[in-house]
Amino acid sequence: MQFIDEASIRVQAGKGGNGCLSFRREKYVERGGPDGGNGGDGGNVFLVADEALNTLIDFRYQPAYQARNGQGGGSRNKTGARGEDIYVKVPMGTTVVDEETQEVLGDLSAPEQILLVAEGGSRGLGNATFKSSTNRAPRKTTPGQLGEIRRLRLQLKLLADVGLLGLPNAGKSTLIGQVSAANPKVADYPFTTLAPSLGVVRIAADASFVMADIPGLIVGAAQGAGLGAQFLRHLSRTKVLLHLVDVLPEDQSDPVDNALAIEQELAEYSEALIERPIWIGLSKVDQLDDEALNIMLQEMAETFPERPIYALSALGDIGLTTVTRDLMQFLQEQLQRAADDPDFATYLSELERRISDDVYLHSQRMRIKRLGESEEEESFDDEDVSGDLDEPETEVIYVRE
Repeated sequence: MQFIDEASIRVQAGKGGNGCLSFRREKYVERGGPDGGNGGDGGNVFLVADEALNTLIDFRYQPAYQARNGQGGGSRNKTGARGEDIYVKVPMGTTVVDEETQEVLGDLSAPEQILLVAEGGSRGLGNATFKSSTNRAPRKTTPGQLGEIRRLRLQLKLLADVGLLGLPNAGKSTLIGQVSAANPKVADYPFTTLAPSLGVVRIAADASFVMADIPGLIVGAAQGAGLGAQFLRHLSRTKVLLHLVDVLPEDQSDPVDNALAIEQELAEYSEALIERPIWIGLSKVDQLDDEALNIMLQEMAETFPERPIYALSALGDIGLTTVTRDLMQFLQEQLQRAADDPDFATYLSELERRISDDVYLHSQRMRIKRLGESEEEESFDDEDVSGDLDEPETEVIYVRE
């Protein structure tokens, strides 16, 4: 199934029904008077959060949605039927942005949460409405109003408690596959995850949390380099980040420098996101002897003195039970503290808002950058140049196995 986390759609609310111009005409009834009824209101367009959905791919094939128009009024003071509303299902975690005004209309993060995105047009009035003591035979009616038309950009941010962070091939997919029921692609050769995946980590019958694995980050990710930058927004809703650091990188780079570089990219993406609790997980420690591992743990502790640090190996089943139980305990303590301490709850809410603002601003910057690059390419194509040119880039849609 393809994983699509951004899509544009067009929504159109229904037009209101026109008012009716009519006069009562019955045998033996003199001067029956006006009896034109009002029209019906146009239907609204709503978005509804659906737990069963986890991608926006459906909107690639059906990008337009329109509610029903209201019916016109009738004689004998008959009011036209109201236009039927339309409810469009979207995945939980979808942010809705108006393409024209760039206004964030809402954030659908709870099951069955409903958001009105296009309001139906008002009904027209029939001539019976304008009857008065001085105007007993009005010929005035009003037409129904047009419904709202909007182009919306839908951005999906996965809902997870724990987000895995790290360079490509740091072992994130292997770890989430070991501790949860997720089944990401793993192999004995270097490659990077192409789409985020979610897994439920179950500690006990009544204790579990959701872990998210996103494509690995590289230096320059905040400016759009690599695949991970496309999915950084999925870390914005997590409550804690587990930063996996390969203790023996294939390029022989220093693990401490790698950890610092990735967290710098995270800070450049969102200064607020770096305030989230970040834990360090030294990955693939089964490849080190005890002495080398102790040295690595000491170096990491000196560099990140306030961070919990774990020695982990997904394939060797080292440290997995400890880190998952500690994460579960941390999440429960955070939840309890937020319930008991209003100030802490307010801080978390404010931090969530700041992260959301940073994600939106970064998305806008990347959008402007892409538009600028497209204009430069068009300008270059218009020039009369000779010689061989690079082949045009192909559009890549990443497929989740």
